[in-house]
Amino acid sequence: MLDLNHLGQYRENNRIEAKRALGGLPHSIWETYSAFANTLGGLLLLGVEEESDKSLRAIDLPDPEWLVREFWEQVNDPERASVNILSARDVTVEDVDGKRIVVINVPRAGRTDKPVYVDGDPRNTFRRSGEGDYRCTAEEYRAMVRDASVQPQDMLVLEDMDADVFNAESVLAYRRRMWTTRPDHVWEALENGEFLLKLGALGIGGDGRKHPTAAGLLMFGNEHDIVRAYPHYSLDYREERGRRTERILSSSGGWSGNVFDFYFLVYDRLRQDLKLPHAARRGGAPVENAVREALANCLVNADYHGRGGLAIVRHENEITMSNPGSFRIEIAAAKSGGSSDPRNGTLSGMFNRIDVGERTGSGIPNIFRVWREQGWAEPVIRQSIEPDRTTLTLAFAPADGEKRAKKRSDSRIRERQKNAVIEYLTDKASAKTPELADVLGVSASRARAVLSALIDEDIVVAEGGSRGRTYRLKA
Repeated sequence: MLDLNHLGQYRENNRIEAKRALGGLPHSIWETYSAFANTLGGLLLLGVEEESDKSLRAIDLPDPEWLVREFWEQVNDPERASVNILSARDVTVEDVDGKRIVVINVPRAGRTDKPVYVDGDPRNTFRRSGEGDYRCTAEEYRAMVRDASVQPQDMLVLEDMDADVFNAESVLAYRRRMWTTRPDHVWEALENGEFLLKLGALGIGGDGRKHPTAAGLLMFGNEHDIVRAYPHYSLDYREERGRRTERILSSSGGWSGNVFDFYFLVYDRLRQDLKLPHAARRGGAPVENAVREALANCLVNADYHGRGGLAIVRHENEITMSNPGSFRIEIAAAKSGGSSDPRNGTLSGMFNRIDVGERTGSGIPNIFRVWREQGWAEPVIRQSIEPDRTTLTLAFAPADGEKRAKKRSDSRIRERQKNAVIEYLTDKASAKTPELADVLGVSASRARAVLSALIDEDIVVAEGGSRGRTYRLKA
């Protein structure tokens, strides 16, 4: 919540929108309502205007209670907003220096409420970026519709395909692994068709015949068949060591190209190649298990309809795992655990049956716990839009400022630090160097170097003298 006693310190940004609203509810607030709901949430301030220097100033609303009543009437009208995601406490009348304003806290919509659109037309679906509200593309709209479904995306029965799209060697390898991990499982005696039906890899179509499910196709299909259903499908693993790059690519033609085989090809490479510090080798199994969990999470949470494909990159002291699609729950909730909502629930269940991945929501907290126990820099989860993408960075580097400072030439670390400053200054009106140094876990001199780079890129501005200097996002 904003500190309304210091409203002038704030600027409009991707989570704050100000409107004078002296003539009633401006129609443009509905685009912002949709945009906030479909992105990260935000605050609508009515009775607030921008000064010439972009700072915010309250102006006294003549009848804020009437504005509140008008807002509630319209937000509950399906012809105005597709869904009301607010509770009574989200809309309040506040006093700022004797001037009354209306504060509307629009939360991030749950996935089953998205897409939130306005004026009775799904084409009026908006999202929020650093430059304001924008109308969603058809691709973004369809992605939200897919995520809103109660049934997992990958349960869809693909009636234009038959079981011959499955790679027989992949199915056999899966059954062997399941027999090893669950030797007494009652499915072991089933013939392939019945086994795959119970697993969820096959489903019964409207014609009464067995057809692959989306999960089955992704898990066991051949790449040339997978791309028929998922044109943007791509799995890419790269090892980048100086000038040497090695690659595992789903479209190479040298292997099946499916998710099951990719997981074990990549995990085996990571496990054999992790040149961990001595302390990590002593507790190697927890580290290996955390990497294993991260890889499985990346695969089962990917939106395979999305652009960009799935990419795993192994650097000398870092692994990045990036997949199309955003988190379906708040990142904070994912870190705390106890909540799990994989995009591809059937695929997740298939991995669980061979003891890969967690269904209890403990996977991500475990990754963070293992990294903390090793004394490494905290894993970084970053989300981007246009297109939606989630990236997890696992650095095998100490968390203390001295060690990080020695790696200041590493551009990937610099980018993460800059993104952390941008995110912090989005939530805070402004901050001083010691505060930002604490956020980054680095020395004050290193924090100043990051801030200097952001100033050069015209993203951050500095205000005040050297002792009392503060930093804020450029409006």
